[in-house]
Amino acid sequence: MENGNTFRIGLLKHIPQKWNLEKNMLDLEKYIAFAAQKEVRLFVTCECYLDGYCVLEKEKVADREKLVSISQDIELSPHLNKIRKIALDNRMFIIFGFSQKTENGIKNAAILIDDEGKDIGVYYKTHLYAHDLNYIAGDDLPVFKTRIGTIGIVICADRRWPEAIRTLKLKGAEIVIIPSYGMSHLENEWWMRTRAYENEIYLAFVHPGVGFICGPDGEIEAKLQSNVSDCLIHDIDLSNKVCDMLPYRRPDLYDIICKRN
Repeated sequence: MENGNTFRIGLLKHIPQKWNLEKNMLDLEKYIAFAAQKEVRLFVTCECYLDGYCVLEKEKVADREKLVSISQDIELSPHLNKIRKIALDNRMFIIFGFSQKTENGIKNAAILIDDEGKDIGVYYKTHLYAHDLNYIAGDDLPVFKTRIGTIGIVICADRRWPEAIRTLKLKGAEIVIIPSYGMSHLENEWWMRTRAYENEIYLAFVHPGVGFICGPDGEIEAKLQSNVSDCLIHDIDLSNKVCDMLPYRRPDLYDIICKRN
């Protein structure tokens, strides 16, 4: 449902199979077809959905050659081209997680494709822990203006740093999407509610085991958590704004946060 500032979002709560790109694509098509029937306008997968996030903390070191082999060229990838066609056929915006092959190395990427099958932009994970070091870090926090609103994206661990979400808010983001794979406990929900509240912004957390949406007041508007694959569907009303704190910020007092210890 899309009406002025309102659009319908779908968060895929599904565990992709590690290394199995073909199966993950087949599963994705099924859930997108379901979401299309429900008139979802923005569909979101978890972090590195295509390959099943093959760099996991418990493994310590990934098989780098295998990771390179499943990483995607953003222009030539048949999987990305299929996603573009699916977006066009279903008149749907899609945020899709995958490992991207670049000239400098592999990046943990989330691409935003519009409802005409065109790339709006790509976000690259910016904060990397030891288990992620087969990737190279992104160096930008862009926002993407679309017909359904201005979207910011961070990936998984990026959400731990309050400065990342605040930067997206100050750049004009109306909703921040967080494709993730690790750490989905109750404490994480509290932290994400705080991120939404302190920035007076919508936040959507997308994980294989849970999906939830926080409103600008920090309250949970919708949540889906189970051991069964499903899609959380919810209407976002971007006119639901809170402006209690941000107009009274004192940036002149905060310059130390931009300095490394």
